Amino acid sequence: MTDLARQHCQPLEGHAAMNASEVTRHLAHAPGWSLVDGAIEKRYDFADYHRTMAFVNAVAWVAHAEDHHPDLAVSYNRCTVRYNTHSVGGISINDFICAAKVDALLP
Repeated sequence: MTDLARQHCQPLEGHAAMNASEVTRHLAHAPGWSLVDGAIEKRYDFADYHRTMAFVNAVAWVAHAEDHHPDLAVSYNRCTVRYNTHSVGGISINDFICAAKVDALLP
């Protein structure tokens, strides 16, 4: 996924969502990410709320920089990050680019 982390999201209006085999192929290179109800998601666990919120803020920075925003479920010591691309009605390469960038935030 490190190659994807170097890419940038592009506008995809009018493009088709990835098909199931494309999603499966990309997930094979995205440790911890899984397909759940039409989106890719991953849960990140932290020692405390401070670290969780620092991660959330870093994810927000990635979202702003890439203009591609995830759904976040935030708790005291965990955050679930969920991506899909509304403009294509499914999963796109932008979701995997941002997933790679989010993974790169942590050692």
